[in-house]
Amino acid sequence: MPDLSSRQVSQLPPLQAIRVFEAVARHLSFTKAAEELAMTQAAVSYQIKVLEERIGAPLFLRRPRQIALTEAGQRLAPAVSEAFAILGQAYAAARGGADGLLCVTTVLTFASNWLAHHLGSFQIAHPFLAVRLETSSRLTDFAREDVDLAIRSGGGKWPGLEAHKLLDADFTPMLSPKLAASIGGIKEPADLLRLPILDPGDIWWTQWFETAGVHAHDLAKRPGSSMGAQAYEANAAIAGHGVAILTRALFKAELADGRLIQPFDLVGDDGHAYWLVYPEARRNVPKIRAFRDWLLAEIAC
Repeated sequence: MPDLSSRQVSQLPPLQAIRVFEAVARHLSFTKAAEELAMTQAAVSYQIKVLEERIGAPLFLRRPRQIALTEAGQRLAPAVSEAFAILGQAYAAARGGADGLLCVTTVLTFASNWLAHHLGSFQIAHPFLAVRLETSSRLTDFAREDVDLAIRSGGGKWPGLEAHKLLDADFTPMLSPKLAASIGGIKEPADLLRLPILDPGDIWWTQWFETAGVHAHDLAKRPGSSMGAQAYEANAAIAGHGVAILTRALFKAELADGRLIQPFDLVGDDGHAYWLVYPEARRNVPKIRAFRDWLLAEIAC
């Protein structure tokens, strides 16, 4: 780490002004930054003014209902974000070993059907890094929550976050062999409509049947429960309660051992995937880098 001279330290602007700048640059909003920092908008504007006067150049372009970083602001923002990330890690380590805890949040099905089966190899490789796994379907607010990484489903574009594609979130119908046999087997896509459909209001069903050339416009009107997670729907399908529409990569074991069958090769794809995400400024934090490198290598196997 380079040594700072007393002169360099004295030239630094007030830490409060830098903290305010980081929040405004991240949100591109004085109002949201004020809410996050529990300050008035006037106080936020004052701190930005202090910083701009010290730098000698404007940091934001003020436009009606929106702001944007100037060229000077664009140069400063990444360095400030990374500096706060490093400071946060140093504080956590000094506070008593918090750096040995890695918090990962993900959706239930990815956690239960993929991550739980592979996480042991990460723990063996990193025995002094404890992993806390949380499941949630909502988006993580890294600025407010004590979370290091998230695995989420979507299009892969989230401002301020680094995103690495893990698996395609494609979808296709699956059911138990016993349920398929109850109607003499599944010979064509329309045969599925003769059976109970799990979560018939799921847009995946509409898209898959349209691709298959089957008219199923009244499907959403069918009575049925929305279970909220593929893992639950897969368990119901294995028990013979209906046909589920699931992501193939998350149910390889169930297909391999015959608990579920995929009657058709036809697979739907709405462009979504599972992604590993974390704040761009924290890309070089050792525990985040360790988990990222392990997960991408494990997915590639």
